[in-house]
Amino acid sequence: MSIRLARIETFLYRAEVSEPVKTSFGSIPRRSALLLRVEDTDGAHGWGEIWCNFPPYSADNKVRLMETVVAPAALGKDFHDPADAWQTMTARTRRWAIQGGEQGPIGACIAGLDLALWDMTARRAGVSLSRLLGASPDRTSVPVYASGLNPDTALEAVTRAREAGFTAFKVKVAFGLEQDLAVLERLNRALHPGERVMVDANQGWDMPDARRAVPRIAAFGLGWIEEPIPADSPPEEWAELAMLSAAPLAGGENVAGFKDFSALIAAGSHRVVQPDMLKWGGVTGAFAVARQAVARGLTYCPHWLGSGVGLLAAAHVLAAVGGPGLLEHDIMENPLREALAQPFPRVRDGVFPLPEGPGLGVEPSANQATAWLLDHQELSSKP
Repeated sequence: MSIRLARIETFLYRAEVSEPVKTSFGSIPRRSALLLRVEDTDGAHGWGEIWCNFPPYSADNKVRLMETVVAPAALGKDFHDPADAWQTMTARTRRWAIQGGEQGPIGACIAGLDLALWDMTARRAGVSLSRLLGASPDRTSVPVYASGLNPDTALEAVTRAREAGFTAFKVKVAFGLEQDLAVLERLNRALHPGERVMVDANQGWDMPDARRAVPRIAAFGLGWIEEPIPADSPPEEWAELAMLSAAPLAGGENVAGFKDFSALIAAGSHRVVQPDMLKWGGVTGAFAVARQAVARGLTYCPHWLGSGVGLLAAAHVLAAVGGPGLLEHDIMENPLREALAQPFPRVRDGVFPLPEGPGLGVEPSANQATAWLLDHQELSSKP
């Protein structure tokens, strides 16, 4: 079933929020979503999403790159399947990415295109994306955790997430060790039986600080400690922290390329591997990385912080890969998450249900999203 694209459209939305997402590297004061709709010469279509959560206005550059660089190189060309399209487009844009210093943004555009092609292929086959990737028919949901919790409102966020059906939570750290410890102490006291907590340092510590922080934070019995040091730190530093920590180390959202992921998996310091499929690789890259990680006895937990389109893609890939991994579900204020993926699945008893329809299982609509935003958000939002 070959692919020839006749049309590629981009849709950029922004929404102001009352509580920014706070991380050790800065805050995200507004939420953006950059969607992609593709259509082939037979009229079949699919949806993708391009990573653009930070900096908040990075989406503008990616829109232009998609429209003037990536789309012209993809339209009217013949591809055997989505994986062939990803490989071909990555090779075709390689020199342009180097010349312009745009490796990351162009890689994200191709990743979004890859997702749209996988969605289109699954729709044409009349099956869900997870089934197309090999998930068993009885896999109808995936375990999930509530992500993005700010340290100063973590207790309120856990209560809100628990009421919404979550039983696992991830809070931001690396705001000062004593503050981090105090937040975790309060959370531990508030946890119900069977609930668990993870932390995300967002590359916030240098190695001397990480040596002090990781053992003390790990003593809380955490599910994992995510990105304690910069993602490109030497393997020996990751190995040292893995030995110092009683909790597994996690990372991968800021890793790109099969070579680097292969080295990360082989080293074994990351017990939890977290590729962001729409930052690099799309479904094609993430699925391959995830299978290798699970085959090596590691846990695959997809990273995602964007709209519902990317969230659903991560859920489908996780369902197909299997293992004990959890789906990352940002619960901080973001009206674009639900508005752009209607009907939006609701978490129940710690699991995220997979839509039953073909492809991703949702049909984003620019008009419906605009109407939904006007009905559900008092602050200004615009496409």
